[in-house]
Amino acid sequence: MEQTRDANKKAFKESARRLLDPLVSLLTSLGVSPTLISIFGLVFSLYGALLVATGSLFWGAIWLLLSGLCDVLDGSVARHRDSESKFGAFVDSSFDRISELAYFCGLILYYVSRPQGYSLFIVVVICVGLSASLLISYARARLEGLGYTCTVGLMERPERLAVLFLGLLFGSRILTLALILLAVGSVITVMQRLRYAYVITRDEPGPAPPEPGSTPP
Repeated sequence: MEQTRDANKKAFKESARRLLDPLVSLLTSLGVSPTLISIFGLVFSLYGALLVATGSLFWGAIWLLLSGLCDVLDGSVARHRDSESKFGAFVDSSFDRISELAYFCGLILYYVSRPQGYSLFIVVVICVGLSASLLISYARARLEGLGYTCTVGLMERPERLAVLFLGLLFGSRILTLALILLAVGSVITVMQRLRYAYVITRDEPGPAPPEPGSTPP
């Protein structure tokens, strides 16, 4: 089941990338670097988060979409130019985390500053969604650091962005439902990745004990 879902996700991503091929070719011919695209994506997300904080949910959604577009383009341009690098991947991943953090903070500011007051419940929902989103990314990074791949889970970053985008696009009532869905889906994804980590590592030996008299790292 999980393999089928992963295959479907991969096929969808490849289809989306093919649609962007003309834009990728244009950016490559203009000499635009992947890092510059990543920086633009970060700036777009920070501005969008600021708009959300001030109550401009629709335009916050538009800038989130533009930021997500940059997130797809930077990797595609890097592959097209054959200039993929570990540093570029690190920058891209770091900017993704900053973008998510910015939008969640913008949402908290939006909900606590509304004239009708705020609900503690929705603020808790946002905090749960933020925490789970960061844990999803951490689980993948930690497993990849151990030499495994990790793309399992109900709600990876593209799904989280899609849910948040639709919530912002259709206004506060739908946004509340979208945030609940995002929080629940993200928590489920964390549990799925914990289970996956247990399954693939349970038969692996643990780290060797330190040598007597050695200094711990």
